[in-house]
Parts: sequence; C-alpha cells; structure tokens
Amino acid sequence: MTSTRVPPARVSRAIERTRHHLFRLHQRAAPPAAAMMELIMGAWIAQTISAAADLGIADVLADGPASGEELARQLNADADALRRMLRALIGVGIFRQRRDGRFELTPLADTLRTDSPMSMAGMARWVGSPQHREHWSHLGDAIRSGTATVPGLRGKPIFEYLADEPELAEIFNAAMTGVSDFAIAPVIAAYDFSCFSTIADIGGGHGRLLAAILESASQTKGVLFDLPQVVAKAPALLRKHQVERRVQIVGGSFFDSAPAGADAYVLKHVIHDWPDEDAVRILRTVRAAAHPGARILLVEFVIPEHARNFHGKWVDLEMLVVADARERTASEYSRLLSQAAFRLDRIVSTVGPISIIEGTAL
Repeated sequence: MTSTRVPPARVSRAIERTRHHLFRLHQRAAPPAAAMMELIMGAWIAQTISAAADLGIADVLADGPASGEELARQLNADADALRRMLRALIGVGIFRQRRDGRFELTPLADTLRTDSPMSMAGMARWVGSPQHREHWSHLGDAIRSGTATVPGLRGKPIFEYLADEPELAEIFNAAMTGVSDFAIAPVIAAYDFSCFSTIADIGGGHGRLLAAILESASQTKGVLFDLPQVVAKAPALLRKHQVERRVQIVGGSFFDSAPAGADAYVLKHVIHDWPDEDAVRILRTVRAAAHPGARILLVEFVIPEHARNFHGKWVDLEMLVVADARERTASEYSRLLSQAAFRLDRIVSTVGPISIIEGTAL
C-alpha cells in the first residue's frame, strides 16, 4: 500500500515548524541586506534549475555518472558553461561531483528526470519558460488591479492562450501531471475511501487519482468525468492500474453537468482554478447531481492562519497572476460550499501541503 510509506501528517507539521524556526534563526544570524540578497537570488536558482530541466541533464545522468565533456557532447552544450552551471547547482544539493570528476544525480536531481516517478521537470520548465516569467514580471500590475496579467498580455484567458500554444501547453500539462502525482500518495494515506460504493472524480483528467483511490478501496467503483477530449486518453492509464472494469468514463463540462448518483464527488485542484462566482457555479452543478447526504471532497491547498511559510501562499499568487483565481482559507471554503447547498464537515490534513475538504450535500 502506498500509505504505508507516508508518515503521519502531525509529523510533517512538526518538521515544518522546526524548519521555520531554523530558517528564521538563519536569517537573524546574517545582516538583513545579506539575508534579503539570498532571497532575491532565489530567482537565479529557480531559473538555473529550469535550464537544467530544459537541457535534460538529469535524463543523461540517469544512465550513470559522466564527465563534463561527455555531458556537453551529449547535450550539445558548451563544456565550460555547463560546468559552471553544475558547480552552482551542486552548492544547493542538485547534482554531485565524484572524486574522479564525473557528475552524478542526487535525490533532488533525480526529480528533474522526465521519467522520474514524481518528476518536477515539467514544473521547472513551466516556471522558467519565457512566457511564464513574463506573466510574473507583471505581478505588481496584478496586485494593483487585483486581476490576472495573462488576458492583458495575451488577449485571452490562460487556458485559451495555452490552446493556441501547443509547445507551452505540453510543458504546462507535464507540470500539472508532476504536481498531481506528488499529491496522490498523501491523499490516499490520509483518507479512507473504502466507505463509498461509487466515487465520481470531477475534472479527473486521465484518471490517475481515481485509479489510486480504487487501488486503495478494492470494492469501490468509480466514475471519471472530464471534457471528452481529455477522458478519451484515460483508458490506457486505467488499464495500466488494472481498474478499467470498475470505472465508467463520462465526457462533459463541470459547468453544465456532473454524473448523478455517486456517494462521493472528488474535485482535485479544480476549485482553485476559478474565481468565487465560477467556483460556486461548479459546486452547484455537482450539488444538482448529488443526492442529499452525498459527500464532496475537495483536494486543495487550505491557507492556514499561521504566519509561517506555506507552499499554498505562493501558489495563491500564481493563481492571481495567471487565472484571476485563488487559494482559500477554511472559512472561505465553508462559505463557497454553503452557497452551493453543501455543509463543511471537516478538513483533513495530509503529510503534504494539500488538504481534503470534506462536505455533505444538504
């Protein structure tokens, strides 16, 4: 079982608090200007990671250690510039140089392989793409206006823009797949899905989360619901995880309809993509399909009340910049659910930054 490899959420929270206090101690030990310079240079680190992913360094080193000259030859790169890049990345734990001079992967570098079980290569390439960096360069405009930068720059909302940019859309989809895979194990470990006879995954893509749920709940059946062109690619993945006979695939838009009769409706990273008005519209569509007493399970970041660093606070700015959307607090989710005739029951923490917001149809 995947869940046996995941520590309890309370352990993760304790580690996060410890890291926060150690980081604050590190900051206080340096002059403020030096500490600020270190934070600003984080942009350079992120861009160097993105370039490493673009070059495919980790994919080459997956075959074993290689010298700088060998790497440069395989990557069609300048050997001196490549060594300088690797020297910088080694300093933050990404890649390692052996005593014989050859370079090799570290656990961090391994996540930059395109075929890594939890690949971050797509996310690195998305964040470092010229288009995305241009979007974020207008963050100040987004803060002043309270609206996304993409429509003004591109003349259309983000998903319409991506539809017209197939190469960037491929990078974006790879990024979202990596993020999705990253969240699955903590979700499965934190919640018992076996109490439901039928679970509908709304906006479920190719069915990766639903497959994991059904693997953890052997008697449960599933309904995979997303746009027709999206779910058309689902059968191969469902067969791979040997759950295809337990899944009904339905094509449609969650703005128009949702499959009726499920005991639970899962929406993972759906609501955060939309402003409040559209989010409520999606939830009301689900409520119209759900019988009273059915559960709704939103898999999302929940912005905490504490002032510590939290992954979701930065994703919240991403949602502002690109989509006029947002991450939300527990009270904000409660309000959205109430407007759609759901009652918020509880919020289940996971070992990761994602939570499961559980509600009941009234």
